[in-house]
Amino acid sequence: MTAPDAMTAARRPMAAYRATHFAWSCSDDGRVATITLNRPERRNPLTFDSYAELRDLFRALVYASDVRAVVLTGAGGNFCSGGDVFEIIEPLTRMAAPELLAFTRMTGDLVKAMRHAPQPIIAAVDGTCAGAGAILAMASDLRLATARAKTAFLFTRVGLAGADMGACGILPRIIGHGRAAELLFTGRVMTADEGASWGFYSRLVAEDALAAEAQALARSLADGPVFAHSVTKTMLNQEWAMGLDELIEAEAQAQALCMQTRDFRRAFESFAAKQTPRFEGN
Repeated sequence: MTAPDAMTAARRPMAAYRATHFAWSCSDDGRVATITLNRPERRNPLTFDSYAELRDLFRALVYASDVRAVVLTGAGGNFCSGGDVFEIIEPLTRMAAPELLAFTRMTGDLVKAMRHAPQPIIAAVDGTCAGAGAILAMASDLRLATARAKTAFLFTRVGLAGADMGACGILPRIIGHGRAAELLFTGRVMTADEGASWGFYSRLVAEDALAAEAQALARSLADGPVFAHSVTKTMLNQEWAMGLDELIEAEAQAQALCMQTRDFRRAFESFAAKQTPRFEGN
């Protein structure tokens, strides 16, 4: 098997994935996947099992041959209420330090898996978005919300630090240090209007339009230059820790790589012919 064939063989379709602890669906062409947290009677809390399955799924999406964008949402008018009080919080009070550290590392691994997945992730947030649910929204690349969205990093309300799953590093980069500090110290609710004006949410949409708006945004990204989008996501992550000279050089190399794709050539040819470009992700 040649090297290019080996790289192709490592990729596999994910549209037929069968989720156990949440709902998974894909568009007919497999390009847009939707993850729906579906325990609406409890406002979609996370469990040990759903944490682990989400982590493993996002890790697997690195090798997806079909999925190009992901929508993350919740069922029943709420996004996610965080870790389940009786299935996670209560058992944690009985664990020793090694088991607690294993748990907090697992939850952090979910955020890392989301950030490392090449697909843009769009959080579609309605109603409650609290604790680990707020982290899932934060770890997504883009966020849409309704006016009903109530986002809270509740960790101090249960005697824990606001430093959870990357919140002290990521949230200030989205909304600014002062605003992030207030939310993480107090655990208060960030209203939908605050979230939109502070840049946490890209925009607010009507409740009955949230799903359609999120799907439309995901579709526009999935039908775009998918390799270039993955490079953009990578650079947004990597450049946090770079100085000016290093990040400009890194972007020069990244853009030169994108200029070698057929998508770049197709875009030029379409522009010259006054046509809309068709991107194929290569």
